[in-house]
Amino acid sequence: MSSKIISINLVVYNGEKYLQHCLESVFEQTYDHELIELNIWDNASTDSTVSIVENLKPRINESKFKKFNFIKSTKNLGMWPAQEELLTYSTGEYVIVLSVDVILDKDFIKNGVETMERDQKIGALQARVYKYGMLVMNGEPRIEKTNTIDTLGFKIFRSRRIVNVGHGEKDNEQFNIKKEIFAVEGAVPFFRRQALDDCRLKTQGNKIIDHDYFWYGDDLDLPWRMRMFGWKQIYDPGVIAWHDRKTTKNLAEGKIKEFIKIRKTVPLFKRRLDWRNTTLTIIKNDFTENIFSDLPHILWRQIRLWGYFLLFEPIMILEIFKVARLLPRMLKRRREIMKKANISPEEFRRWIRS
Repeated sequence: MSSKIISINLVVYNGEKYLQHCLESVFEQTYDHELIELNIWDNASTDSTVSIVENLKPRINESKFKKFNFIKSTKNLGMWPAQEELLTYSTGEYVIVLSVDVILDKDFIKNGVETMERDQKIGALQARVYKYGMLVMNGEPRIEKTNTIDTLGFKIFRSRRIVNVGHGEKDNEQFNIKKEIFAVEGAVPFFRRQALDDCRLKTQGNKIIDHDYFWYGDDLDLPWRMRMFGWKQIYDPGVIAWHDRKTTKNLAEGKIKEFIKIRKTVPLFKRRLDWRNTTLTIIKNDFTENIFSDLPHILWRQIRLWGYFLLFEPIMILEIFKVARLLPRMLKRRREIMKKANISPEEFRRWIRS
């Protein structure tokens, strides 16, 4: 078995519903626990999250992890900025960015390390993530795992629409091939620490994460930048997890009724952040040559989106002004990214679907 140290970094905010189940899956890992660091960051939860972690400390001690850190923040930093804070407590060569509503397969770390060790240019690993649900029976929550795909990573279209690969499909062994993908998704990515550090930008204060995002969309910005800097991202069907997703990006082109139905289930502030931060990500990371090549597709999608926004969500107009306010900073970051880019526009186009 590998002797690589693994940092499992969990950021949680009001996660009392999920926390016990998430941590149980960490305790059950077959990878040597003496090589696992468990780092938990509480984002100023107002529920029983902190007491759940405190009550689990005997179990954590029994697990004999290499190290355990529990940081109780006095304010909510957001998911990915808090993950970056946890990196200062982490010494692992590999970092698992864990969400509280995720459950890991017992061989998640073992299989992930085996794949990462085969190629030093793999910057991030995407698991086969299924959906799960939570039922309450006799007053006790019960996990119901499924074989329905939650995500196999991100794919990108010429319109710059981004979706979760396989979302909502039943797994009938059609996803059994290990392969390189455009970008890992943010529920439970498995990173090489070197690749994360390589994504620091001086124009972001030498940070990995763009703190102007706060939340929602930074899980696309980071792997896109990682792709630009030449790091591979691999989907491995043998690395398995389950996720209780409450929102989705799997909105098929042309299915207006489905688009409206799903969009109404997403809180308004998330809808606003989704458009704003995806737009900022494209501004920062996309090659000018590729944008002009795909401009008809991009404009046609934006025309349809804004037709919908003006009719049903006119408050989205405010996001245009927020993007404009952030534009100078994004252009500075873009110049740094393009200067450091380790692939050509032609190489990037292999990931853009029609």
